[in-house]
Amino acid sequence: MADLDISFHTYNDSWKARLKPYQKTIRNILEAAVSEMKLKAASKGQKTEIAVVLADDAFVKDLNNQYRGKNKPTNVLSFPDGDFAVTNNLGDIVLAYETIQKEALEQGKTFRDHAAHLLVHGFLHLLGHDHLDEKEAAIMENKEINILKKLGINNPYL
Repeated sequence: MADLDISFHTYNDSWKARLKPYQKTIRNILEAAVSEMKLKAASKGQKTEIAVVLADDAFVKDLNNQYRGKNKPTNVLSFPDGDFAVTNNLGDIVLAYETIQKEALEQGKTFRDHAAHLLVHGFLHLLGHDHLDEKEAAIMENKEINILKKLGINNPYL
């Protein structure tokens, strides 16, 4: 098991009911991600720090506008800490409740599975992965699929 220090910030209480028990659920997802990615800090017994923000669309829209110049909500935002090698703080992952709920319904997925996928997606962004081109996207998607498989979640890209 990964030694994770997760700080939780909840700006929409709907998360607590949908991911009940939400802290344990999120911890399990992130532990699987840390384990799969074999983070050096975790393998040395050091804590890996991550902040998870469970927000609503309005909160995420403001962040998306402020930091990315996009005046609309999105499902997940990641804010990496540039000093991870020094502090073991990966950064922040912010999830938007309404957008994730809407996407899950549209894609025929459970809210829990879709939220897990986006949490893993955000986590990989903290590690520097991206999907700006086809090659990067394929690498990132493969990592997501492997982590989600460990959690018993089907390939989200099928």
